[in-house]
Amino acid sequence: MSPYPAATVSFPVRGMTCAACAGIIETVLNRLPSVRARVNFVAERVQVEFDGAQVNPQAMVEAVGKAGFSVPSETVTLKVSGMTCAACASGIERLLARTPGVLYGNVNFASAKARVEYTPGVVDIADIVSRIAKAGFGAEEVREISAAEAEAREARERIKWRKEVALFAVSSILTLPLLAQMFAMFDVSTLDQIGQGHHSEVLPRWLQFALATPVQFWIASRFYKAAWNSVRSGSANMDVLVVLGTSMAYFSSAFVTAFGLSDQHVYFEASASIITLVLLGRLLETRAKNRTTSAIRALLDLKPKTARVERDGVFVEVDAGTLVVGDVFQVAAGESVPVDGEVIGGRSSVDEAMLSGESLPVLKAPGSRIFAATINQNGMLRARAIGVGADTMLARIIRMVDEAQGSKAPIQRHVDKIAAVFVPAVVAIALLTFGLTLAFDGAVQTALVHAIAVLVIACPCALGLATPTAIMVGTGLGARAGILIRNAEVLERARCLKTLVVDKTGTLTDGKPEVTDIVPAAGETGERLLAVAAALEAGSDHPLARAILKKAEESAIAVPAVEAFETIPGEGVSGRVEGASARLGAPAWVAEIAPAGEASARNAAEALQAEGKTVVGVAIENRLLGYLAIADRIRESSPEAVHRLRAMGIEVVMMTGDNRHTADAIAKQAGVQRFFSEVLPHNKAEEVRRLQAATPGQVGMAGDGINDAPALAAADVSFAIGAGSDVAIDVADVVLVRNDLRGVPAAISLSTATVRKIRQNLFFAFIYNALGIPLAAVGLLNPVVAGAAMALSSISVVSNSLLLNRWKPWR
Repeated sequence: MSPYPAATVSFPVRGMTCAACAGIIETVLNRLPSVRARVNFVAERVQVEFDGAQVNPQAMVEAVGKAGFSVPSETVTLKVSGMTCAACASGIERLLARTPGVLYGNVNFASAKARVEYTPGVVDIADIVSRIAKAGFGAEEVREISAAEAEAREARERIKWRKEVALFAVSSILTLPLLAQMFAMFDVSTLDQIGQGHHSEVLPRWLQFALATPVQFWIASRFYKAAWNSVRSGSANMDVLVVLGTSMAYFSSAFVTAFGLSDQHVYFEASASIITLVLLGRLLETRAKNRTTSAIRALLDLKPKTARVERDGVFVEVDAGTLVVGDVFQVAAGESVPVDGEVIGGRSSVDEAMLSGESLPVLKAPGSRIFAATINQNGMLRARAIGVGADTMLARIIRMVDEAQGSKAPIQRHVDKIAAVFVPAVVAIALLTFGLTLAFDGAVQTALVHAIAVLVIACPCALGLATPTAIMVGTGLGARAGILIRNAEVLERARCLKTLVVDKTGTLTDGKPEVTDIVPAAGETGERLLAVAAALEAGSDHPLARAILKKAEESAIAVPAVEAFETIPGEGVSGRVEGASARLGAPAWVAEIAPAGEASARNAAEALQAEGKTVVGVAIENRLLGYLAIADRIRESSPEAVHRLRAMGIEVVMMTGDNRHTADAIAKQAGVQRFFSEVLPHNKAEEVRRLQAATPGQVGMAGDGINDAPALAAADVSFAIGAGSDVAIDVADVVLVRNDLRGVPAAISLSTATVRKIRQNLFFAFIYNALGIPLAAVGLLNPVVAGAAMALSSISVVSNSLLLNRWKPWR
């Protein structure tokens, strides 16, 4: 029998290389109080028995980390229901922070989602969901759902919405007669009594009681339940304020009515009106919030439901979700592409506006790549599936937009701290208001009215919605414009850039170089020069290599075999061709084994470099065969993009591995005034860091996301040109689906517009509470007016975020 209690956890460990590693981990864990650990080296797992009163699982994970090993974590996204304000989100975050095994928990009130990073084995998803449920909220894992499930969920949401509307309608019908009390307040003979809460009574008190009671205990039952769950979990949200305010008004009025105290006033209309107005505010808020998530819904709606797949030589219609990599499918004119694929037959124009924001169709032919949800405009295409399910470009875009909308901007962290103490502070202010008013005025009812107004006017919702709603609209706009932003922090940081480093090939240029000139050395032929060059480049996937191989194919030149192929980074390639040692690469590097050739060939090469062309030398057996000039046309949009960036006060710096002559020519064409040439791939990141030393936090990098990955990772904000690369999506902060550098100034413009909207929202939210609470405390706001203002505050913030939709990417 174990001397320790039966608490047991099992979690994975990475980094073990031998059985001795397992022994080290066991030793480290067994040093903890009450812990008995067993490590399975083969399964790479640790099983621990321990006393939960003496040690928690997180301490074990930290001990393993200090020993030099790692415990991998997983991330799950949960859909959270039952949140009514930002304080609810903060409460759930504190709950997650106290949960053993949870490393990080981020709750977004606007999107009603929680992103949780946890250690599997120490805690599981079911336990996390259970803890959230005990706090009074619902939670379920967000996962890929079928079209039928999505339709069923939408149907349930519509039914729920109709119930909410019906509930509000009933509350309005019961409250409208009570509002006659409000109209009576504006009788000329009673205007001087408003400040003291005195007003005429139009309805008998028993009727007022009968109308207000179902509103207070049936319609508002959700508020009582939410407030109780909030208090029970050790936090306080907006429901607590609503319940305290309306209950004080209702029960004091019920007491006066029950004991027939005719000289005392009743406030049934205040409690019922506040509840009705809060319901109206939440309905309008929900409707407005739904509009902020329209970007993801629009993308989801693009998913085609069926596809025509080849089965035994015949095309049959199947569910698009059943396709697997390698399936051959057919897309007729006017149909949507079901999955990502490579065209193997047919030619057609495809509308990719949903993917890139580009209105012009793109010609597709055998070898071209097509993407899910794009529309085939004419002709029949036959393609082979290369990306299905979660691996399609559309799914990646949806995932990136969803993650960005669920993330938090740095500015939101400060707001969360305020929201966490907001409700307790408001309750304290209300109590202070009641005490001071009673001390100076002597009237209990006046003090009560002032305290109720303070409780009702204060609302943390506006603070909680200020940042996430703007982020959701901003990232959605970016997605529709072909600008995929990884998270809210990037969206906030992009506006601060002062320097942008751009790669030349594939960024400023088209990235499709072609051989333009063949300059053989004396006594050599162009055919021999091209044949040896093609042989050396046959083992390379570099854009320059593809250009040389394409030229050899077009010229119908027989390409000999290559042996001992080797790539020399930043210099070129070498190998043995027809038994002889050969080189291809930078002229200076090739000249190390072969003379530079006669003056005419050398001068011709230099002249081609001056034209902005990349020149490579080819040598075999210490003999120069000649030079090849390769040109990569500058993108038509690059000069405009550089001009826009400079107009925004951003210096554009070009970085390339090409020689100075070529770099200078391209820089002049693009309008770039500063450039670095002959920079080796592994040195690009170091150059970025040098620029960062001069302007910390303000250096961006734009590249193709593959060769430039280290530099992209080093930059403060990185932009990957083109969406075809997996590395681009993995490394870059911003992916520009359109192969267009103008996406960079557009992304920076979107960042500026979004942050400006966040600041406006926060100003409105803070000024609303800063003015409203003091006015309510001194009796200048009636509780019903305060309730209306509270309901409208959240709506105004969300509506202001929606005004961001006026932003245009290319202006």
